Amino acid sequence: MLSPPVARADAPYSPLYFLATLGSGGLMVTFFMFLMFWVPHPGRPVPIFEDITAAFSSGALPLQAAIVVAMVGIAGLTFLLIKSLFWNLRNLSAFRATPAYQALRTSNAETQLMAIPLALAMVVNGGFIVGLVFVPGLWTVVEYLFPVAMIAFVLIGGYGLMIMRDFFGRVLINGGFDCAKNNSFAQVLPAFAFAMVGVGLAAPAAMSGSALVAGVSFVLSSFFIVVAILLAVANVILGLRAMMENGATAESAPTLLVIVPLITVITIAWMRQNHGLHVHFDVHGGAGETLSMLTTLLMVQLAVLALGLTVLRRFGYISTFITGPEKSAGSYALVCPGVALSVMLHFWLNKGLVASGLVDKFSLTYLLISAVAIALQVVMIWLVLKLNAKHMGGTDRQVAVPAE
Repeated sequence: MLSPPVARADAPYSPLYFLATLGSGGLMVTFFMFLMFWVPHPGRPVPIFEDITAAFSSGALPLQAAIVVAMVGIAGLTFLLIKSLFWNLRNLSAFRATPAYQALRTSNAETQLMAIPLALAMVVNGGFIVGLVFVPGLWTVVEYLFPVAMIAFVLIGGYGLMIMRDFFGRVLINGGFDCAKNNSFAQVLPAFAFAMVGVGLAAPAAMSGSALVAGVSFVLSSFFIVVAILLAVANVILGLRAMMENGATAESAPTLLVIVPLITVITIAWMRQNHGLHVHFDVHGGAGETLSMLTTLLMVQLAVLALGLTVLRRFGYISTFITGPEKSAGSYALVCPGVALSVMLHFWLNKGLVASGLVDKFSLTYLLISAVAIALQVVMIWLVLKLNAKHMGGTDRQVAVPAE
């Protein structure tokens, strides 16, 4: 069955469980990186089914093995994505009828609802990956799919804007936002959601052969990326101030790492936009410029990662909430940074180091950096399976739901 039983009263539901769906979708992207950068796809910005089958037929054994691993991984994670999505939708429906949901809508935690459009945007992105990898002839009709995909992302983004409209309409008019309990980066979640919508909307800018479609894609994606950046900057400042004054909490500690996936998503969106500007609007940027951007943003991610891991270690988070007995829906937030860093390393290596001539493709240095990205991927697969078994496996331990 695709959907486990609805969560019981002794295991309260939280919208943050939609991060389980997000994690599975993000891991699909890590497997797609094998195909993106190792399978030749001349004349196209991404590999498609025909490119993959041609590479498998004529490629060496290591490439064939990588293709098999990638396709099996994408297929398996598609199943996990659908399974967790159905589980979440069923539980969310029941949760909306409880007093806990009404309490959430009047607290700082109302923004946890943004995990829903975040996961839905990832589902659409994941669906496109499945189509590219497994559907023959998709590229012949892809121009018809781009407007449909943009409509889907706009609807998802609009849903997110409605959630934030209700939140800001309440707190900016009536007050009630508890700044003392804002001692995390939990409020950056909406920025992540809008960035995910933005990166999806930016895909036609990089892939469409129509200047009109690419231009509309550029404009729409720019709106959501700008909204994401504004929200992220404001809430990082507010959250950091609250943490400096009141200290962080163990349950919300994983939110300190949300900046890592946010940067990866915005980076990919910018690269997609830049490709569209280059192809259709005569805007040209060099490999050195791309290397500079990717390196700078990767260094920011590593700095944030160092801070977040320091706090997690001080709280003993892994031994308590991952391998230990306690449950927290926010544990799924730990999947996103590992996935995002793995993807970012692939882009930094291939679009930065290789494109600029600093590293030769498939050299020893190339393989070592790729190994780091793959190691992160493997750890995140283990984490997703561990958390799914712990939270969705029918156990009866109490779920610690971060209130803010």
